[in-house]
Amino acid sequence: MHVATPPAPCPPPTAHLALPFFDAAHRTLALGLLPWAAAQQVDETDDRAACRDWVRRLGAGGWLRYCVPAAHGGALPALDSRALVLLRETLAYHSPLADFACAMQGLGSGAITLAGNLAQQARYLPGVASGRLIAAFALSEPEAGSDVAAMQTMASSAEETNPGGHPDSYSLTGSKTWISNGGLADFYCVFAKTDPTAGTRGISAFIVDADTPGLDATQHLHVMAPHPLATLRFADCRLPASALLGPLHGGFKLALRTLDIFRASVAAAALGMARRALAEAVQHARQRRMFGQTLADFQLTQARLGEMAALVDSAALLTYRAAWLRDEGEKHQRSVAAELRDRSVAAAMAKMTATENAQRVIDMALQLHGGRGVERGSKVEALYRDIRALRIYEGATEVQQLIIGKAVLQP
Repeated sequence: MHVATPPAPCPPPTAHLALPFFDAAHRTLALGLLPWAAAQQVDETDDRAACRDWVRRLGAGGWLRYCVPAAHGGALPALDSRALVLLRETLAYHSPLADFACAMQGLGSGAITLAGNLAQQARYLPGVASGRLIAAFALSEPEAGSDVAAMQTMASSAEETNPGGHPDSYSLTGSKTWISNGGLADFYCVFAKTDPTAGTRGISAFIVDADTPGLDATQHLHVMAPHPLATLRFADCRLPASALLGPLHGGFKLALRTLDIFRASVAAAALGMARRALAEAVQHARQRRMFGQTLADFQLTQARLGEMAALVDSAALLTYRAAWLRDEGEKHQRSVAAELRDRSVAAAMAKMTATENAQRVIDMALQLHGGRGVERGSKVEALYRDIRALRIYEGATEVQQLIIGKAVLQP
């Protein structure tokens, strides 16, 4: 059996837990997760089977409880960005696929946490927290990635017979692609146009169960690193009025709010991978002998490791700051436009810097390994493939640059 979650050369550092960004609950979470994650060994040869295994394990371990609020089986009163950051950083250090499985439980159900009615929350969130239900977030389309307004999936309504003029049912037609957990999830939070003339203001969100007639999720996509993806096709997929998630035409804002919670956690996943690459590089440098000394004895190696460490720490500080700003804003219910902008910019800086820095750190770690670094099955080779997608999904680096640049230009 091929086990793709080998023991780490050393446990991840914990000094950052003493930083003022975190409180006692965060430190308890992190210190409890460290030994648990290190003890897991999952066969990741089949990414879909591995994801199911990881969701089961994470649910049984209680870690998915941080993906939903306490009212529905969660560990904390509300979704907490710092908790999600610590979860993803530690899991990604040991297994990027474990990180993916955990993250998608939160992202896939986040819109229900934010805007679902009590019946929707009671039906789905406890199952997400326990690992009984697998969640997915379906926003992207073949021609609508960063440009959400170009969305073409339509949710047309039947006659408006319900009080308030809302339709009594919807017919979903179109497709979504690059959907994480596609063909694996038990339900999807799907975004579709309900007013094709209104741009982003005409988008609504729906909860679509995987067994809904008219939904086809059999077209799986294969990418450079293990990651269960699929294209979803909707052909007159009939949804009851109760499937509407949040207000009619409120889907775009809901999608942004959901992504806002999890953007800093994407940075944390990259940070965990970068920390692992640095640990692998340090271990290799200490053990590899050449020209009568170890690789670590060469000043060029020391300089390179120093650069890697600085890149990791700079990404960490931006990541923790972004999560702290988001949580503090929510705690004090601060919604002043300037503060909301600052939080979005901080998240964009963290996501951009952490993913770009991680790519550089992992590349340098691979270079230090020489020929062993490109050998299939080595940890740095796997990390080299794992990190690449993070610079694209949930807002490509170029999108983050635009967010930051526009903010800088504002008076």
